[in-house]
Amino acid sequence: MRVNFSYLDRQFSEPDAYFNDLRKLVETGDYTIGEPLDEFERRISDLMKIPHVVGVNTGTDAIAMSLQMLGVGSGDEVITTPNTFIATVGAIVQCGARPVFVDSNEEMVIDSDKIEAAITSSTKAIVPVHYTGGMANMPAIMAIAKQHDLFVVEDACQAILSTWDGKMAGCWGDAGAVSLHPLKNLNAWGDGGFVVTSSESLDRDLRLYRNHGMLNRDEVVMFGRNCRMQTFQAVIANRLLNDLEWITSRRIEIAQRYDTAFSDLPSDIELPPRRTEVRHVFHLYEMRVQRRDELLTYLHEHGVDAKIHYPIPIHLQEAAAHLGYVKGDFPQAEEHGRSAISLPLHQHLLEEEIDYTILQVRDFYSQ
Repeated sequence: MRVNFSYLDRQFSEPDAYFNDLRKLVETGDYTIGEPLDEFERRISDLMKIPHVVGVNTGTDAIAMSLQMLGVGSGDEVITTPNTFIATVGAIVQCGARPVFVDSNEEMVIDSDKIEAAITSSTKAIVPVHYTGGMANMPAIMAIAKQHDLFVVEDACQAILSTWDGKMAGCWGDAGAVSLHPLKNLNAWGDGGFVVTSSESLDRDLRLYRNHGMLNRDEVVMFGRNCRMQTFQAVIANRLLNDLEWITSRRIEIAQRYDTAFSDLPSDIELPPRRTEVRHVFHLYEMRVQRRDELLTYLHEHGVDAKIHYPIPIHLQEAAAHLGYVKGDFPQAEEHGRSAISLPLHQHLLEEEIDYTILQVRDFYSQ
């Protein structure tokens, strides 16, 4: 049996409805900041119960633009975690700011208990990462930010519909960034992303900045960029929005199956703690395991397309060498790089594929 990590072939196996939607767009010629994008922003606003949504080109742009429009720039420090995809840190650097790392915790998200020790007179913002579809401790982080007068831009690129005590990821801070990359829970046919915010002034600045700073065809009020979400992608995302709750529920259901199946193997498999306050939406299903690389090889040999996210923490990447961090600075993030594995988990997995994946993991540890 083959159990694929990617599900795009199944998700779009019957594409006619999408092509019909795109045909309607072609008939209008409404390609740039068109009505489908307006519709998408309205629907996300209603879904997430937040007043302002700004569609942009990527999740990376969503983070960087939010920081820039909040005034983060050269000479500023921004706190985040090295246990994330490179885009989080790249967005901070893009603004001219210096990333300052704080280790992750056993939940694989930034350890809120360690943030205050990293704050200096140059700290301007915190970028917590809701990694794998879980959530960082936003009540604690917001309290720290308020005490030290810091901005908070949530990297919720992997966490659409994740909640902490019912409040959605992205809706706690000054802004939240979400990605529509093809392998995200809500996706499109290429790159896309959006910013959510409760700030009317930030909404205005983001809308200007994403479209060259143009107030209208003839007037430019700031020097911006071309980083708007393509209307084409909004068309695709609008149709997929209809299935988002089912997608989310199915991923949670499969994750619970995995959790139950591996709960009696504590000497071999360490499952991240599952907070009752958090609705974890499982963009990824990650666990720390003994003999990780051997398990990965075994699963591949038996047709299970497991992955590693991410073997080299960002503070140990060549790109981050100038920041001065060394091996041992962030032991939790480094242990994650050595021992974490991601199993296939998506809404299109068949029951027999789930059972087979569980069987192969258990068989490996029974040897």
